[in-house]
Amino acid sequence: MAFPGEVGLQLLLSPLGSNVVVRTACCTVGLVLPVYSTFKAIENKDQNEQQKWLFYWAAYGSFSIAEVFTDKLLSWFPLYYHVKFAFLVWLQLPSINGARQLYMSHLRPFLLRHQARLDQIVDLVYSEMGKFVSKHQSEIQFASALSIKILRSVREIVHPRQTQIHGTIEGPRRQIQDAPPDDDDDDVEE
Repeated sequence: MAFPGEVGLQLLLSPLGSNVVVRTACCTVGLVLPVYSTFKAIENKDQNEQQKWLFYWAAYGSFSIAEVFTDKLLSWFPLYYHVKFAFLVWLQLPSINGARQLYMSHLRPFLLRHQARLDQIVDLVYSEMGKFVSKHQSEIQFASALSIKILRSVREIVHPRQTQIHGTIEGPRRQIQDAPPDDDDDDVEE
């Protein structure tokens, strides 16, 4: 039986043998970097970069749909996550332009061939979503309000609004009286 320290040491010394490390790398390369790069392309109004990232998201989304159905089976194969990582890198490399290649050679012809049927499916899905939202408007508003209250509560727990002075936390302020109030009005001039 491995001790927790040994598991951490194994991860540190043999990261390529660890699915945790490779899966984290896949998430970073497949999602985090592309989201930021897409943001930059939008903010810089760079049409070429925007198109590049549209190709990427179309390819990545298609891959993700296929992976939903195959991940449980494929993840048992040795080096599956390493191959997935390499594929995600290939999609993004500017010198190879893998996402554009995949889109133009496979995804675009498939979508063009099935476009009429897919349009019907998309219209049906949007129609049903609209009906669902209309029918459950009060429940959605309740869930939204509840979520906002929970998030505010969590934020108050994480970031309390207490004043900190020199590393100490002050509680509610109280008035402290040095001496009891005088009942005679000697100080008042008439």
